[in-house]
Amino acid sequence: MKNNLLKIWFTSVLAILCAYPAFAVTEAGEIQRKENKPPKTGMFVTNNIADLSLGKDTESTEEDRVEPIDFSADEMINDEKASTVTAVGNVEIKYNNMRLVTDKLVYNQEKDTIVASGKTFLYTPDGAVINSTYVNLADSMSVGDMYNIKALLKDKSTVTAERFRRKDNQTKVLSYASYTACDICEGKSPLWQVNARKVQHNENTKNVNYNDAFVYIKGVPVFYTPFLTHPDPTVKRRSGFLQPTLGSSSFLKAYLQPRYFWAVDDQTNVLFAPIFSSDKGVILAGNYSHYFYNAYTAIDASYLNDNDKNWPENRGHIFANGIYDINNYWRMKYDWKYVSDYIYLKEMSLPYNDNAWLDSSIAFERFSGRDYVSVEAYYYKMLSYNLRRRNINQYRSINNRKPTVVPLIDSEFFTDPSSIGSYFRNRFNTASIYHKNGTNSQRLTAINSWELPYTSRFGEKYRFVTSLKSDIYYINKYSRYNNDDLYTGTTTRFFPQAGLEWRLPFVRATKHTRQIIEPVVVGVAAPNGGNKEDKIPNDDSEDAYFDDTNVLDLDRYAGYDRNDTGSRVSYGLRWSSYGDIFGRTSAFIAQSFEQNRNSYFMNALDSQKRDHTSDYVGRINAEPNKYLDLNYRFRLDKKTLDAKYSELKASVGPSFLRFNASYIFLEGNTHYNDRYSQRKELYTSVKAKLTQFWSVRVYNLQDMTPKSRGSLEHGGSVIYEDECFKVDTTVKKYNSSNPDLDNDYEFGITFFLKTIGSVGS
Repeated sequence: MKNNLLKIWFTSVLAILCAYPAFAVTEAGEIQRKENKPPKTGMFVTNNIADLSLGKDTESTEEDRVEPIDFSADEMINDEKASTVTAVGNVEIKYNNMRLVTDKLVYNQEKDTIVASGKTFLYTPDGAVINSTYVNLADSMSVGDMYNIKALLKDKSTVTAERFRRKDNQTKVLSYASYTACDICEGKSPLWQVNARKVQHNENTKNVNYNDAFVYIKGVPVFYTPFLTHPDPTVKRRSGFLQPTLGSSSFLKAYLQPRYFWAVDDQTNVLFAPIFSSDKGVILAGNYSHYFYNAYTAIDASYLNDNDKNWPENRGHIFANGIYDINNYWRMKYDWKYVSDYIYLKEMSLPYNDNAWLDSSIAFERFSGRDYVSVEAYYYKMLSYNLRRRNINQYRSINNRKPTVVPLIDSEFFTDPSSIGSYFRNRFNTASIYHKNGTNSQRLTAINSWELPYTSRFGEKYRFVTSLKSDIYYINKYSRYNNDDLYTGTTTRFFPQAGLEWRLPFVRATKHTRQIIEPVVVGVAAPNGGNKEDKIPNDDSEDAYFDDTNVLDLDRYAGYDRNDTGSRVSYGLRWSSYGDIFGRTSAFIAQSFEQNRNSYFMNALDSQKRDHTSDYVGRINAEPNKYLDLNYRFRLDKKTLDAKYSELKASVGPSFLRFNASYIFLEGNTHYNDRYSQRKELYTSVKAKLTQFWSVRVYNLQDMTPKSRGSLEHGGSVIYEDECFKVDTTVKKYNSSNPDLDNDYEFGITFFLKTIGSVGS
């Protein structure tokens, strides 16, 4: 009897493996970087109707034979003369969280067949329910038939078929099959449905083949193919054509982009994706990627032969990046970016199209515990069409001074903590910088510091730091101002610094909230002057900024070429509240008192500053409930409290009507040859759910400077979405500061058949 029950159990296993589909088709294993987007369009495949029979052969193992089986029926009939065992009435088999329920089950020992008739249901562990009216299995359940199949999958999609057959040649066939992810109402056709006269899966070739396949929309056929084949979901990657891209843009006009994926071997992929456009002809495009055992490399490129006399005849781009693990400590990585001209990326909607600079680099890095070493090289290409249009002379001046950095060596080493918790931190940095105009510099910097953290028994947090920064430079043909004599020679600097940080957190806890108030004071002692700006060029510390992220730092410069000279005291207050009723809110405000009113760092921020105290900087974060999310950072004038820097992000409202706003204000800086002008922009958007299925979104990006150009970009979308279908229509228009891009527009519409895929332009 035990063998009989086992065979009945294997019937249920076979039903699962042969009747429960995966419904997942990948894009032939396409490997593509996220940045590699087709121009202003999209077509993506997520899932598709696959085979109904992707199970492995049902072979019992020793482990299977010892699993307990829960079997029950109203009546068991053992006919020795006919060599049959019959279970009748509420037949139920439970095993490993799976359950098979049928009206009648007959096992013929002599013919080695199993027949389940009547209402037969299989409940799988992942929540799928498979129904059949008749099951006939034979030959140790290696072949068989199922009739009138209906499967409700865990994602609520439905599969039906008149007949399922498993042949002895490892081929499984569904006859007159259909699939939909839509809700099915009695007497009504689903919104969409895929029907096929025959769906066949071959285990040897791992192909799924369709014959006479139709896509129906509300019962009306809208697409037909006599034959279609694709790899089954067990195939991770295979050569073949991917879905083409259709679209239009103001640069290319109408275009078509077919894509062919070539799986060269198990580690190498090539994607051919040429673009056939009505205005620019053929643009060659594609990418290559290769995975090694301990390395990876990828190349993305395009080429356009342009007849427009305003641009080079040969235009294109190459982006290449990779990483190589040399051993357990060292790795090499590179990132190379090339583009033929400053506007090509924008016109083709390629990655980095909004960047002012393209940087290429190669680096060797070493990691060992807390210690770190890197050897790097950088090359830059200027793309800023905004600056080019606003001030061509400044653009040429900056481009003429663009650097090439080789090598840039950085290392940091920590000692183990002593018995009192103190430790040494030693940092070494060297850079060789070559400018296009002939100004070159080589620098070697060492920063040796000793740090001691300490917590008193009263809860006070202390950190004491002493450091000595040593620099040696060799400078060739440097002039601070254009009318100065050129300086060539060697110069040194020594800059000692000492700092003490004190914090004392106060905590107040109630039943529903916890509040923390923490005053912070940082004192820094350092000498005045000594930057030697007449002999040392400023290559890495030119963009001085002062905000809530660095107000309490010992060194507020991001680079090495300028020292944060002078003694000062910085003080601030942190407050935060956490609760299970009012969510979380935090705030921080701080200010610095400079011993020298002509502090070099503060003077770099504002050449008119002649005071000891700095502006106020801080931030506010508020998320009291799900209807409000607010983040605000600021820098306020110490006397007038006028904003010099503001950054606001806010999201307000319930999910069916959500308002979003983002505001940035940056005071213009005219101290260093008009590096940047005032920036004031406001982004607003609203998303409203009009009905159960319809929603809209509109947005606007507004220039709010005195010489406002009005709306920089605006647009919106209308979305319809139900349980199985989605259509997203978007339109946007932007006003560019570059005349070649002015009045650019984008329009797109994308259709999603959920679990099947999407197509859009």
